[in-house]
Amino acid sequence: MTDNSWHLSKSVPISFILAIVGQTVALVWYVSSLDNNIQNNQRELIRHETRIEALEKVVQSQAVTLGRMDENIKAIRHSVEKMANRDTEQSLTGVFLLGNLSRGECL
Repeated sequence: MTDNSWHLSKSVPISFILAIVGQTVALVWYVSSLDNNIQNNQRELIRHETRIEALEKVVQSQAVTLGRMDENIKAIRHSVEKMANRDTEQSLTGVFLLGNLSRGECL
């Protein structure tokens, strides 16, 4: 009766078998390391996305505030120009009146 079960030939060196086992272990370790790196990157991406969203809200708020400040500056400039024009008109009116009074003219 012949034994047809699988068997390892003695012509395969043990160093070859150890090398294959070592490569398999190294491959499994490398793939698990890659998976760990991918998970870390996913966590970092989520953290960065959260920070970016918060920064976008702050920037939007700052843009609105800057727009309000710009409008306030325009209103202040307009008020100052009106006051300067009014003062100039009053000065000119005063000079005109003083000129007439010095010449002896009455109003």
